[in-house]
Amino acid sequence: MTRTALVTGAGGQDGVLLARHLLAGGYRVVGTVQPGATAPMLPYLDGVQLEPHDLRDAAGLDRLLAAHEPDEVYNLAGFTSVGASWDAEELVHEVNTAAVESMLDSLLAMRDRTGAAPRFFQASSSEVFGPRAPNPQDESTPHAPASPYAVSKSRAQQATVRARQDHGLFACVGILYNHESPLRGAGFVTRKIVRAAVEISEGRRDAISLGNLDVSRDWGAARDYVTAMHLALGHDEPGDYVLATGVLRSLQDLLELAFGAVGIADPWPYVQQDPALMRKADAPGLSGDASRAREVLGWTAATSFEQLVAEMVEVELQRVRTGVEESAEYLRR
Repeated sequence: MTRTALVTGAGGQDGVLLARHLLAGGYRVVGTVQPGATAPMLPYLDGVQLEPHDLRDAAGLDRLLAAHEPDEVYNLAGFTSVGASWDAEELVHEVNTAAVESMLDSLLAMRDRTGAAPRFFQASSSEVFGPRAPNPQDESTPHAPASPYAVSKSRAQQATVRARQDHGLFACVGILYNHESPLRGAGFVTRKIVRAAVEISEGRRDAISLGNLDVSRDWGAARDYVTAMHLALGHDEPGDYVLATGVLRSLQDLLELAFGAVGIADPWPYVQQDPALMRKADAPGLSGDASRAREVLGWTAATSFEQLVAEMVEVELQRVRTGVEESAEYLRR
């Protein structure tokens, strides 16, 4: 019997990659997109039934659950920018926390009505641990969020755990460390660096402005991380999982790899540092211990940092040379 998955935020990087992963596994996939928003990722979503839905619309979610009766729900939608969250605290709370609490209530109410509820996955973030957490972090590391975004994700994670522990909902949390792909949005610094390297190599620009290049992150490949999401909901018991590589790489490492991939051995003549791009309360370097995901789910981060950056550069070269920003061909390897 064909299983059905509901994926919120299907138009984002993780939503696209998860939807494609599930389709390849024989699922029927229903994906939500923000009403009225542009949908640049449509070329990647062939086979996904798209539904306009605002996360804050609780009645709308109830209608989606009744109409599609999903076996699994993956909540990947939300406000995703740490830096921008300082200027939109109310919206961040509404979308990243209150909407998740409402979603969990809807699932519990569905169980009360029908006797069953879909399995639920909540995407959390390493930002919940705060900038001073000792490395590496695991599922037991205390939360010390230091931005509105981190606070919202911490509260949503706690709500998910309560729904599981207090009400018996099959609810899992993935504590996601930084993860990238060729689909990363243009506003993220990783994509910004890759795009600049390509455009400079093609003679289309002269320089790139960046903030603190000493910042380090535990960077993985998004396609590996969506596989872990699916494994979590397919396991016999629900749980929480750190999803990480356990290896810190600096923004400088990423810069040098991206420029090296386009044949520029020395990127520094092209780099300008801008103090205005420094983030408040920036975590200098958090690395995750994914032992539980490895031991329970059999999951490991399979893609190296070098492979990831090379793939991002390869796709960005195609974008710049063809003028086509999004094409299903970019994910066919």
